[in-house]
Amino acid sequence: MGLFKKKRQYIPIATKQSSDIQLPKPSVPDDMWVQCESCRKAIYVKSITAYRTCPHCDFAFKLGARDRLELICDRDTFEEIDSTIMGQDKLNFPGYQEKICTEQAKSGLTEAVVTGKATINTVPTMIAVMDSQFMMGSMGQAVGEKITRLFEQATEKCLPVVIFTASGGARMQEGIISLMQMAKITNAVKRHSNQGLFYLTVLTDPTLGGVTASFAMDGDIILAEPNARIGFAGARVIEQTIQQKLPDDFQRAEFLLDHGFIDKIVPREELKETIGKFLEFHCQSKEDNDG
Repeated sequence: MGLFKKKRQYIPIATKQSSDIQLPKPSVPDDMWVQCESCRKAIYVKSITAYRTCPHCDFAFKLGARDRLELICDRDTFEEIDSTIMGQDKLNFPGYQEKICTEQAKSGLTEAVVTGKATINTVPTMIAVMDSQFMMGSMGQAVGEKITRLFEQATEKCLPVVIFTASGGARMQEGIISLMQMAKITNAVKRHSNQGLFYLTVLTDPTLGGVTASFAMDGDIILAEPNARIGFAGARVIEQTIQQKLPDDFQRAEFLLDHGFIDKIVPREELKETIGKFLEFHCQSKEDNDG
């Protein structure tokens, strides 16, 4: 008869002690997903290309100086110059020296711009890349000195110059010293231009303040990345001053192109080829004129 009897199933009854046990919650690492600043969509980090653009809307994320040099320069041709020049606290601004040390440790850079010599599509070129990850790419005495020396070397060696700008403007911790860099660099650009040499600028997000008001807009050819913010004073400051509502796309690369301030907007993946063509054309034109 035991064959026809059902076996009893014992279901454990939850006790207060067992219910108090907290099981670990599933978690997702913080660095696996990012949100696009433009289309606001979540993006799996590994789906972002080497060009650091959004796969949905092609928005260009901020790119560090070293990464950009790898994308633009021919492989293993970049030679850095003036890497030991860095900001100095000549005005004894509270906490400024500590801020510089912190930014150096965080970014791996000594200053907000990296300068050097490289070839782009085999054309020897002096190149500078600003990095907004270092104190928002602000322009102090060190940045001004490095870029000035870049132009001086380019003038001496009869080489073209390419500069990628990314800056919040002059560095407030250095006061009038930072503002003096605008005239200092512009004079170096002029001497370079007087020799019939080529200068190309690429405006990236953001390019603001004293950088825009000086060497960023001095290029013979001025390119920009899509949707880059480019301007002098901030949009809110302008609206408060003129008491008018500005267009939604004000100070964006597309707005500046429509109004004749820049020559061309170039997607990041096309920049090296575009810059290379301009450099080749200039070199050919210079050879023809010299001949």
